[in-house]
Amino acid sequence: MIKRPSLRRGRRRARRGEAGFTLVEMLVVITIIGMIMALVGPRVLNYLSESKAKAAKIQIESFSSALDLYFLDLGRYPTSNEGLAALTRNTNQAGWNGPYLRGGVVPSDPWGHIYVYRAPGASAPYEIISLGSDGQEGGSGTAADIVSGAR
Repeated sequence: MIKRPSLRRGRRRARRGEAGFTLVEMLVVITIIGMIMALVGPRVLNYLSESKAKAAKIQIESFSSALDLYFLDLGRYPTSNEGLAALTRNTNQAGWNGPYLRGGVVPSDPWGHIYVYRAPGASAPYEIISLGSDGQEGGSGTAADIVSGAR
């Protein structure tokens, strides 16, 4: 009987060397992942920008509710000079029952800019405006202004 253990060990070593993926297979997989990201990525970014605009609208509605409470307590809305900060600070006015905003701080809009408050507004007693992603008046798309009372 002749034993041939060296041939078996050689075959096992050869099989171990063939295990794994080739460079071409890896490139194909990376290309497929890249194509999927090219299709899905813009949609995800669009949802993100839409959600920031919706968050700004919700914050503006919250400010409007706080301004209505302020009006009920003091009989007037804050002036443009007092701004939204009047909802958080007592200026020794009789009837002030605040702070009217949770946390006692006026939050920034979702893009990190301050809200613009104007009293009187163009067609209402006040206007609250988020200047959008660019932080400047006007614009379109994600840079469009979000104004209180606008639907």
